[in-house]
Amino acid sequence: MSAHTLPRRHRIRRGALAIALATCVGATLVSCSDGAEPAAGQSAPGPAADARLARLAQKAADTGSLGVIVRVDSGDGKPVEIAEQAAWTKDDHTLAAGDQFRVGSNTKTVTATLILQQVTENRISLADTVEEWLPGLVEGGEDITVRMLLNHTSGLSDFLLTPEFLPSLTGQEKRTWTPEELLAITPEQDPPAEPGETYAYSNANYEALGLILEKATGSSLAELIRKKITGPLKMRDSYLATDADRDTGRQHVTGYEPNAGRLKKILSGTVDLPAGVGFAGPERPGDNVDTSAIDPSWSWAAGGMVSTAADWQTFLTALNSGELLAEAQLRQMRTTVDAPEEGGGYGLGLIRADTTCGTVWGHTGGLPGYSSEIYTDAT
Repeated sequence: MSAHTLPRRHRIRRGALAIALATCVGATLVSCSDGAEPAAGQSAPGPAADARLARLAQKAADTGSLGVIVRVDSGDGKPVEIAEQAAWTKDDHTLAAGDQFRVGSNTKTVTATLILQQVTENRISLADTVEEWLPGLVEGGEDITVRMLLNHTSGLSDFLLTPEFLPSLTGQEKRTWTPEELLAITPEQDPPAEPGETYAYSNANYEALGLILEKATGSSLAELIRKKITGPLKMRDSYLATDADRDTGRQHVTGYEPNAGRLKKILSGTVDLPAGVGFAGPERPGDNVDTSAIDPSWSWAAGGMVSTAADWQTFLTALNSGELLAEAQLRQMRTTVDAPEEGGGYGLGLIRADTTCGTVWGHTGGLPGYSSEIYTDAT
């Protein structure tokens, strides 16, 4: 139920392996229709279109996605909310449209918003170098600016599939990583790229931005999110995960990934995983693994938030209406570099996707067992 599809090669480098796979719970918010005028009081072209969307969601669930949440709100009536799942997954959890899920790299839009708020307050400049804020932590940091971190032109690669981190990503190793440790194992891009030269998505950029935020404000990232975003917007079902604990008082969806044998086949030709590498967790039907207990806290400023489709709509609406950022900073956020693999361009923590129903703004995200694509138009 996504607004656009990313190439598999790039999706693996996104929040986690889950994005490359079809066996994850997905959640999508889009604010455009197929071009037809909605009837009064409806958020979609009509009941027939809603029914077709539900059938597509069920088909996606039955053919690999396992669980799908869809929310479509055109702002002129009751939103369309759909939750469909493969039959066997109901033994673990009955999916509802209001369930919480791990939004993965959609978190980057929140982190970028916090940075730009500090720019407004003159605590951070987009021209500041990483070395100024994090001396000695990032190789070549004297040539990398805050803007380059935000739009992924820093020249940094990603730590996700490194031999050191892969066991934690799959849950085979239980380890709590600090952002400093993740930056230390971040490899050089291959081939190398000079800072500011080309777009190349890297979670390391946002680990660095989280550290800069904490240093600039004296507050923890979780506290900043509560104080500046979720609190003022009354996003009561959204928070930054610090571990795999899901006892929050709301239903949290269960996520799944293929077992080691099936995973290796799926990723063949994209990445050559070592033999036996797979996700840790209880075995489930269809050669799947329940990945819900894998600790997502490593993703932090790059992808650690949990939310709902309705809450994230609240955030994107506030962001695009100017409630969270001054006009100058919102304009900077929407200034993009070419990123064809994103379906358009990448701004400061924000994807511009050029779709058949027009240009939309948002992000994608994934963690083991979870994948999401969340977009809105600019108005």
